[in-house]
Amino acid sequence: MRAPSSDLPIAFDNVTVASRSVTILNGITLSINAGMPTVLIGPNGSGKTTLLRTAMGLVAPVSGRVTWGGREFAAPTRRAIMFQRPTMLRRSAAANIRYALKAAKIPRASHDSRIAELLALVDLNGLGDRPARRMSGGEQQRLALARALACDPAVLFLDEPTASLDPAATKAMEDVVRTVTDRGIKVVMSTHDLGEARRLAGDIVLLHRGQIVETGEATAFFNSPQTGEAKKFLAGELLV
Repeated sequence: MRAPSSDLPIAFDNVTVASRSVTILNGITLSINAGMPTVLIGPNGSGKTTLLRTAMGLVAPVSGRVTWGGREFAAPTRRAIMFQRPTMLRRSAAANIRYALKAAKIPRASHDSRIAELLALVDLNGLGDRPARRMSGGEQQRLALARALACDPAVLFLDEPTASLDPAATKAMEDVVRTVTDRGIKVVMSTHDLGEARRLAGDIVLLHRGQIVETGEATAFFNSPQTGEAKKFLAGELLV
């Protein structure tokens, strides 16, 4: 699997997103570049999911602009997103991936080999015939990730990919994130788990009330946060 990179950087230029007069993102300026995962953290309602959806191209700003590789209008053929609660189709694990391959217009002749490759990538070897809805929560999450990877994206957005998973399933998912990162796919993910953010992030974006409070290289952020809000958040205090 070799992902293209022409959608990067993804640049937010003073982006505001609102719904029914409620501002969700407020004046976001951010550049998402190639490399290690960019991890979004922050309290519930801080705007993490909306930022991911906007970066994917699913949500349009009311002001400001988003560009992908310098282009303001770029079809999301090289981007993929996995939602926090992905829906499994009422068919086998392999058929779930086959559906995604068809949607991505991948040539039919390569489907079987791609399905085998993707199942192996997410450590679901031998489970292709299992009904997807009878798989464990962790297995379903990894299957959803395999579906997202079916289009061979350059950028992969993950919304709380390990929420509600036990430690073993969380480790399995994190291992897949590391693998796809090593293959050149840019991962942008949100998480509530600061331990996970420490383990995976190349850079951190801390959001609060729809604004970026602090962003920077992960090690520097965790070792020497610059803002009072970041210090409070890392200390486990509530941001209100």
